Amino acid sequence: MLYVVLFFTFFSLFLYVFLGGADFGAGIVELFSSRDNRKLNRDTIYKVMGPVWEANHIWLIILIVILWIAFPAYFNIIIIYLHIPLTLVLLGITMRGVAFIFRHYDALVGESQIWYNRMFRISSLITPVFLGMSFGALLSGEIVLTEDYSEVSFADIFLHPWLNVFSFLTGLFYAALCGFLASTLLIGETEGEVRRLYSKKSAIYTIVLVILGGVVLFYGFLTEMVFVKDFLANFYSLSAVSLSAILLIPLWKAIKEEHSLLTRFYAAVQILLVLFAAVHTHFPNLIITQTGEVSMLEGIAPDSVIEVLGISLIVGGGIILPGLFHLMKSFNMIRIPTPTPKNEQN
Repeated sequence: MLYVVLFFTFFSLFLYVFLGGADFGAGIVELFSSRDNRKLNRDTIYKVMGPVWEANHIWLIILIVILWIAFPAYFNIIIIYLHIPLTLVLLGITMRGVAFIFRHYDALVGESQIWYNRMFRISSLITPVFLGMSFGALLSGEIVLTEDYSEVSFADIFLHPWLNVFSFLTGLFYAALCGFLASTLLIGETEGEVRRLYSKKSAIYTIVLVILGGVVLFYGFLTEMVFVKDFLANFYSLSAVSLSAILLIPLWKAIKEEHSLLTRFYAAVQILLVLFAAVHTHFPNLIITQTGEVSMLEGIAPDSVIEVLGISLIVGGGIILPGLFHLMKSFNMIRIPTPTPKNEQN
């Protein structure tokens, strides 16, 4: 059952990065659009996100619950030493949700709409940045594990692990990834000039993403970070990144041709490959501290708990996934190509 739990852990992580990332990216795309295109972006985003925007956070909740129940020691380190950026993430999600609702349903249309729009755009940017910084902190090697907090300063324990250059670059990388996902997925939700607009944005965010990814690895290499050194020495991680780079060619072709299904497929594969490369490099040691590495499988819950959790995830997945698929299909977020009848082909 442990493998079932691990599968749902990383499956939830993948879906949140992919779907939640596209959710955040919608606000980022709007933020970095011209004044003339902001209303267009706002209307398009609302049409696409309105029915399903709450559903994206299901995967974050599932991920947190799994870590809390199955891997309590690992979860304990994350929630204690990174409580500041994670609190800022929660505030950002809350602000963004409030702004998203009120800028569409507020009874009064006036100056308040300006502030709701600003709140939505800014929180859409800072939330993924802090999420990326939290992930970067786990791999930066700056976390100080201690039981005697009087020996180490507050800044060394709770600020420096995530408030550093590597973590910030990782945060920017994830924000760019969100912008890439949103603009790429919106290609399939629009037509005509609007579709061409998002195709152009998708190509721009792809370039920014590649540059930032290179900067993150180059900085880590220059500063001799353990994670980056091991990443560059890991055959499977490098293979995944190389394949991701090769797939940029058909991705750019699909973007140029404004192909809705292929762009989404290649975007999903890109996310899967990047996550695989990042996780495989050090799995199960997914936390690197100043004194060593911490295994995700240390302090794992008893077998009885893992078994019950695994069964619950299988049953829950059998209920949630078909329902989510139906929800997205109902609002045309998922389109299944249907063959053209022979009499119409003639």
